[in-house]
Amino acid sequence: MKVQSILLFLLFPIYTSAQFIYEPSEVNPYGLPNPEAPTQLLDFAPLIGECHCKSETIKPDRTWAEPEDMVWKFKYIMNGTAVQDETLKKDGSHSGSIRQFIPDSTKWYVHYYSTSAPSPTLPTWEGNKKEDGKIVLYREQKAPNGMDGYYRLSFYDIDDKGFKWIGEWVDKTESVVFPTWKIDCSNGKLLSKD
Repeated sequence: MKVQSILLFLLFPIYTSAQFIYEPSEVNPYGLPNPEAPTQLLDFAPLIGECHCKSETIKPDRTWAEPEDMVWKFKYIMNGTAVQDETLKKDGSHSGSIRQFIPDSTKWYVHYYSTSAPSPTLPTWEGNKKEDGKIVLYREQKAPNGMDGYYRLSFYDIDDKGFKWIGEWVDKTESVVFPTWKIDCSNGKLLSKD
């Protein structure tokens, strides 16, 4: 029994590295897409890697705050079947998301977490990649005046050099749009995904 346990212990790193070949590794620091995953996993393929970004939030007077430098990292997780991202900011207000595409609902589900607003349950956005190439996600949220609407997140201008992102409150018809946060990651990757 002890010999079997020792052998299993010694072989476990070889077994796990062969079994989980799509996980981030020294060779592929951002992981690889698992060919068994839904093809929609590749919606986020151009974002995989690290970008130097400028983050701006709206101030109470409705003017934009000074841009803040941040790094936004994207990688494949769960053996290449989902995507995780992480933002690193100088002020220590880091955040991230776990992104899974669920074929039964044909939607992305994005679970967000943050150091500035820890929560026992993670808020969730859902949405899809649109025909124009944008990835758009929604979460129900009332406006400060009580009007029903959504907080809408959009990735756009996506290419191999980077992307842009915006967070906006919109009413149910999306005719009223109030941007509150924008991030420009179009300056190119810090590290290549390859």
